[in-house]
Amino acid sequence: MSETVLITGASTGLGEGMARVFAARGADLVITARRLGRLEELRCSIQQQHPSRTVTPFALDVTDHDAVFEVFEAAAEQSGRLDRIVVNAGLGKGSALGAGRFSGNRDTALTNFVGGIAQCEAAMRVLYRQGSGQLAVISSVVAGRGMPGPMNVYAASKVALNHLAAGIRSDVRAQGLPIAISTIRPGYIDSEMQTRTGRRHWLLTDADVGCAAMVDAIQREVRDACVPRWPWSAFAAGLRVLPMPIVRRLL
Repeated sequence: MSETVLITGASTGLGEGMARVFAARGADLVITARRLGRLEELRCSIQQQHPSRTVTPFALDVTDHDAVFEVFEAAAEQSGRLDRIVVNAGLGKGSALGAGRFSGNRDTALTNFVGGIAQCEAAMRVLYRQGSGQLAVISSVVAGRGMPGPMNVYAASKVALNHLAAGIRSDVRAQGLPIAISTIRPGYIDSEMQTRTGRRHWLLTDADVGCAAMVDAIQREVRDACVPRWPWSAFAAGLRVLPMPIVRRLL
């Protein structure tokens, strides 16, 4: 029997890429994002390539917290079971603190962290009820320390997600339940976010390679991993210990 994977923020970028990889590996999908039209296009594309796959789209803005719970419950009921839930929806915009552009930082924090709390709460309700499954939280390679400039709030929101996932993992372990909690920290992977921000990192990973590595890590049910492992595990280690002037150059 095929597994069913729910992915938020699946209309573009890493979410779309993961959806395509999961489908190619035999998974049925529930895909959510704000833009239903883009989800329908993705559904049609996947089903043309993999006619036996079921792809169910839901329009969802993760800052509408009531809608998060409604969509996750509807997805679980319609699918019968959610084997993996991937909390991926997020924003990458932001400005240096004090630059006078609070709204972008606010939106990033509300989407990435508060929206992440809603998604994790809704996901765990489903997984606890099932008694098994997986929650995979998409963090970032830059979540190892405070980041300068426009990456400050983005990185802080991802650090908060890391701690949120770690706390959930502790709760699950204490109950002895077969529920996997995975923190996935992608490096700089070619995506719409990279294009939108205008930043093309010197170590940028190809989108297909990066998304396949993310799905590999999720399917292995890793506890916490940078992906692809090379060069991003070494990069993350460097970010944690190198002097900030060097970190600025690495970013």
